[in-house]
Amino acid sequence: MNRTRVVVLGAGIIGAACARELSLAGFDVLVVDRGRPAGGTTSHGEGNILVSDKGPGAELALAQLSARLWPEIAAEYPQAEYDPKGGIVVATTDDGARSLAAFAEAQIEAGVVAEPLSPKELAAAEPALTRDVTAAFHYPQDAQVQPAGAALALLGSALRHGARLRVDTEVLGAVVVDGRITGVRVPGEVLGADVVVNAAGPWAGELSARLGAPIAVRPRRGEVLVTMPMPGVVRHKVYDADYVGAVGAGSGALQTSAVVESTWGGTVLIGSSRRRVGFDDTIRPGVLSAIAAKALRLFPALAEVAVMRAYGGFRAYVDDHLPVLGEDPRVANLWHATGHEGAGIGLSVGTGLLLRESLTGATPSIPMEEFTVDRPAVLA
Repeated sequence: MNRTRVVVLGAGIIGAACARELSLAGFDVLVVDRGRPAGGTTSHGEGNILVSDKGPGAELALAQLSARLWPEIAAEYPQAEYDPKGGIVVATTDDGARSLAAFAEAQIEAGVVAEPLSPKELAAAEPALTRDVTAAFHYPQDAQVQPAGAALALLGSALRHGARLRVDTEVLGAVVVDGRITGVRVPGEVLGADVVVNAAGPWAGELSARLGAPIAVRPRRGEVLVTMPMPGVVRHKVYDADYVGAVGAGSGALQTSAVVESTWGGTVLIGSSRRRVGFDDTIRPGVLSAIAAKALRLFPALAEVAVMRAYGGFRAYVDDHLPVLGEDPRVANLWHATGHEGAGIGLSVGTGLLLRESLTGATPSIPMEEFTVDRPAVLA
């Protein structure tokens, strides 16, 4: 049995997925979090597992890998509330329709299932959706989970396979001997390790500096509105095609787009926003109003529905919009698994598998060159 000691820093869904895969492979895994499992970014998202918002390339390949893994994992853990409901992307202008059609065509060539919908088919699929739509595509591979439930299921699996968990434990620094990390310092002690995995999400940049190998991962904030239950009104994840542009925008200014979907409980989640404000967690009414206004253009019936609450969270942002997954070139045996921005829930299980394959010497399921730590956007 492989008894390599691995300390995974972060008990969100990325850390949980990594811990699960490494525990299954026989590693001696300790998960350390400064708070509680799934208590940060993971519990402040929508639980999306998407291929629809990713163009051809490395991130799409990781999304496709993860999408293949999720059904098997969800079958084992019903508390994840896996819902393969599919997504529908719409355009509301002529220019938007042309851009969406070209984007979908490129995705199809990369193996994504994207089905054009006629106005009649769209009305049947989403009766409450506005008829002012110039193009629509159905993505049956899109799905959703309950994010905290999914993370806790993955972490629970790791614990059942021998992993251990330390909560409310702040990492203060690293112990490095001859250029190789041998442990992390926490209050009052050193946690010895053969391998350390930085899976701290939007806090990974700050944590990496403490470990002596800073990476350019920063927080990018988003907000979501939650309505009172209205079962059956929204049947898929539905969003305007400009969402893809908002995800890929590099500006720190506010970006909003219409993203609407329901949960198993019948509430409707309304997003989305993106803005760089550091770790300022203030809920801004103006941001919520901008989100609501765009959603109402897609689903006018939402105007009569009460908003039950709003929440926000921080995404792990990297300038080139790609995850960071690999060993740090400056400190041996320090690995990073972060930078997934708003896609971390969906990409988590594929990320965990790739880390396991890397640490065991197996051939990676997909090429990993574009995720390396030594690229300009990460070491900037």
